[in-house]
Amino acid sequence: MAVKGRLDHRSPLVFDTRELGRRPGAMQRMDRSVPAPKDLGIEVIGVPEGAPVALELRLESVMEGVLVTGTAGAKATGECVRCLEPLEQELDVDFQEMYSYPESDFKGRTLKGADEEEDDEEESYHLEDDLFDLEPVLRDAVVLALPLQPVCQEDCPGLCSVCGARLADDPDHQHEAADPRWAALKDIDVNGAGDGAGENQEK
Repeated sequence: MAVKGRLDHRSPLVFDTRELGRRPGAMQRMDRSVPAPKDLGIEVIGVPEGAPVALELRLESVMEGVLVTGTAGAKATGECVRCLEPLEQELDVDFQEMYSYPESDFKGRTLKGADEEEDDEEESYHLEDDLFDLEPVLRDAVVLALPLQPVCQEDCPGLCSVCGARLADDPDHQHEAADPRWAALKDIDVNGAGDGAGENQEK
C-alpha cells in the first residue's frame, strides 16, 4: 500500500531532495537531530515524545527514485517487566528505504492520475514534490530494535510473590512457610476456648 497525503515541509522528519537532483549516481549526506514523534516504541519501552533522535542519512539518486540509508541514535525508556523498575536503553538502529518517483514518462508527464488507486499490495514509499517522510521508516526500525520483554538486568529476580518486595534489594528475602498441618488451628479462638473451660470448671 503506498503512502499518500500531502507532506508538510516544516515537519522535522520530512526531507527535501531537490538539492540532490535526479541524476543517477548523485549522493548527499546529512546529519540532523530531530524530536521523537509520538508513540515511538511499544507499550513497555520506547523513545519519549520530543526526545532527541540523532540521524545520519545518505541520499542516493537512482533511476527509480531516491535510496535513503541511515542510522538513528536515541535513548529509550521503560520499565523492567520483572521488577517494574524504570530502565533506559541506548538505541542505534540502521535502516534503508527506496522512495520512488511518481510514475511518469520521459517528458515528466504523470501517467497515473493522482486519485487512481494503486494495486500494489506491498508497502511502498513515494516522493511528493521531491519530499519524503522518514517517520514510518524510522518507526519500523526502532520498534524492531526494542526488546519485547525489557529487563533491568539479565538475572533480575523480580518481585516477591507474597509481598511484592523487589528481590534484588534483599537477596535473603523470604517468608516463613506455614505448616499445612497446623492451618486448622488458625480458626480456633484460643481465648474463647479458655473461657469456656473455666466456666465448666466452676460448675
